[in-house]
Amino acid sequence: MGSLIFFYFASVIVFTAALVVAVRNPIYSALALLVMFFHVAGLYITLHAEFLAAIQIIVYAGAILVLYLFVVMLLNLKRDEHYHSQGKVGLLLGLTLLAETILFALSRGVVDFQAATPAKPAAGPVVGNTESIGEVLYSTYLFPFEIASLILLVAMIGAIILTKKGIMETKGS
Repeated sequence: MGSLIFFYFASVIVFTAALVVAVRNPIYSALALLVMFFHVAGLYITLHAEFLAAIQIIVYAGAILVLYLFVVMLLNLKRDEHYHSQGKVGLLLGLTLLAETILFALSRGVVDFQAATPAKPAAGPVVGNTESIGEVLYSTYLFPFEIASLILLVAMIGAIILTKKGIMETKGS
């Protein structure tokens, strides 16, 4: 049953990811991206990583997709009516790479379609995903985390200065 759920989520993710690239209308592409984000969150839930699933929905489906739609609407992109013949070549290369990946996984024994018994958890204190992520983030990766927050702060201050400068120039003209 678990592998059936995995293959459902994986197939929808692959299909909608292909739609994101293949669909010409940017709004439909964003909707396919939204479906893909929710199915990736579903995969996280099957892995008992509920925190990552929530972050997936909040950050990617919420913030990144809204930002993408805002840029699409702001730029007012027109539909490109030209048909490019590169789609057939891309489809052929994609199918070739998929076949090679499947053959490689089967030859190395990476993929086992037999139902595996789940491993028994080790005895000891049970620590959830949120606690594990927080512990690693604020101990091992504290310095890169602080550098990333500093870069985001500088970018935010720069955006505010550029916006204020643009407002002041238009009012003074």
